[in-house]
Amino acid sequence: PTHMEILFERFVSRERNEPPDIDVDFEHERREEVMQYVYQRYGRHRAALTSAVITYRSRSAVRDVGRALELSQDQIERLAGDRIWWQNSQVIPERVREIGLDPKAPLLFQVLKLVQQLIGFPRHLSQHSGGFVISHEPLCDLVPIENASMSKRTVIQWDKTDIDILGLLKVDCLALGMLSAIHRAFDLMHEYRGVRMTMATVPAEDSQVYRMISNADTVGVFQIESRAQMAMLPRLRPRCFYDLVIEVAIVRPGPIQGDMVHPYLRRRNGKEAVSYPSQAVREVLERTLGVPIFQEQVIKLAMVAAGFTPGEADGLRRDMAAWKRHGGLGHYEERLIQGMRERGYSEDFARRIYQQILGFGEYGFPESHAASFALMVYVSAWFKCHEPAIFTCALLNSQPMGFYSPSQLVQDARRHGVIIRPVDITQSKWDCTIEPVDGNLTLRLGLNRVKHLSHAGALRLTSARQHRPFTSLEDLAHRAELDKGDLQALASADALSTLIHSHRRQAAWATGGVEKPSPVFPLPRIREAVPMLRAPHAGESVCADYASTGLTLGPHPMALLRQQLKSLGVITSTDIGQSQHGHYIHTAGIVTTRQKPSSANNVTFVTLEDETGNINLVVWQRLAEQQHQALVGSQLLGVRGQIQREGQVIHVIAHHLKDYTAMLGNLTTWSRDFH
Repeated sequence: PTHMEILFERFVSRERNEPPDIDVDFEHERREEVMQYVYQRYGRHRAALTSAVITYRSRSAVRDVGRALELSQDQIERLAGDRIWWQNSQVIPERVREIGLDPKAPLLFQVLKLVQQLIGFPRHLSQHSGGFVISHEPLCDLVPIENASMSKRTVIQWDKTDIDILGLLKVDCLALGMLSAIHRAFDLMHEYRGVRMTMATVPAEDSQVYRMISNADTVGVFQIESRAQMAMLPRLRPRCFYDLVIEVAIVRPGPIQGDMVHPYLRRRNGKEAVSYPSQAVREVLERTLGVPIFQEQVIKLAMVAAGFTPGEADGLRRDMAAWKRHGGLGHYEERLIQGMRERGYSEDFARRIYQQILGFGEYGFPESHAASFALMVYVSAWFKCHEPAIFTCALLNSQPMGFYSPSQLVQDARRHGVIIRPVDITQSKWDCTIEPVDGNLTLRLGLNRVKHLSHAGALRLTSARQHRPFTSLEDLAHRAELDKGDLQALASADALSTLIHSHRRQAAWATGGVEKPSPVFPLPRIREAVPMLRAPHAGESVCADYASTGLTLGPHPMALLRQQLKSLGVITSTDIGQSQHGHYIHTAGIVTTRQKPSSANNVTFVTLEDETGNINLVVWQRLAEQQHQALVGSQLLGVRGQIQREGQVIHVIAHHLKDYTAMLGNLTTWSRDFH
């Protein structure tokens, strides 16, 4: 609270030239604590949550108007699924005909007309995620306030952009799961290595860490674990901290849409000369090789190259983020281009800068934001490189977060030599823990991985275990006061094996016979005979592991199917890594992620996992439409395609998809899909 008070008092009493919009990143668990503190410190009359006015875009307008005018659901989905009014909200009749509809039909014509009128119009009032407005005076004297859906919370009725215009102080209390994971990693380092660390004392500029990053070995690392970032890392090959700052900022819709990525890579790799039209532009762009990557550079260019005043440049900064909603940046175009012409810059240079500004309207990073994120990138990468067991333990205890599921994190850790031990009621705590074994750190899965096990039951179990070890299943059930549901959950996860010295099927049978002692009806002295149940084979154990904990420490499912897949000509991820550019291959894997970014021109990216690693697929729109069911419905997906190789970056361009899910039998897996 003392630190927060200093922080917020500094913002409230800021000088006029300080920015009115402040972002503060907190650990995920601390965000609610901070928000409660703000209300306690400033009171409901001086602090309120920020709202966001949600406006109509093409798809939401189509759906609402279509339902109101009683279009069929099929027609609504066809219209909503195609960006037919992308250019200045104007309908393109040819695009409407391509999806099998007649734009001149009276009802459809009316729908399209109303949709064009609705785009940009307010739809509903929403609550900004974590944003607070704080003032000296009572807020009710400045803005209208209403009760929020959460009790004892209030929200102002104006949009966040209105707050910026009025200059009111807005503080965004943002929650970052990686901050929680890093904090847990520091605690584990102190407990098991005896070293107290902070983000400021992590050894800097470690060449081994940068080597790992350059090889795109970044599963679980903050910000640079996505498909796009992993494809960029071997090309950019970060060698110092500022390279990470650029890496964080360059794989964003702004630089991508503004065509800044490839010019920067060509210049960095010496394939293109770096030139500057003037010394003033050189001073702005020299650190990024003549390519504007950060928001501040774009704003500074408008000042030094087009003659914008600081006030005009700040207005451009504000409008960049909302240019689509408020009608574009056309009113800046002539001012920018004319200003550059007057200062001797070429027409081509002026047009290119304007297109890059439009790109930043899609989303670009400020340099300060990229630098703070780059610090978390480096710290999380350092832990992955030097303390993989601690890093994986911290990630598992901070779920849900990040790009990868716990199963993928565990598989990656095992490929890096981390010994991971199963859930065990004689050893496991609620969270995953570290166990020193012969000078090495191993990871013990926690009771939190067991599905359908109650938190209260797990806490009673660990508390009872502190007094003396459990001697039998009945002793466990009675002392920890576990009901049948908790016992069955533990048996399904094979967490009772060390107690009953048998497999999960025998444990499941045994839990069914556990009875609570009663003073009225004592337990019978003669026990029922225990049947000798067959131990599950490897495939059955893997299915049970996934069903009970979401992951397996046994053989990878693909390893069990490898002989069958080999007979079909299916090769592994390792085989793909050894193949040449342009080769046609047949491969398969469990689907772990599907992505369809708005900046990727309707390309779907799919990640498959087998026992040797990951396989990255590129599925073009036509194939995605032709084989939609296989693409979105498969758990085990086969693909015939062509290898696209650029250095260490390897993709498989899909030509044909095949659903092999039936091979998995009863195994159920999950994919994390991003849009």
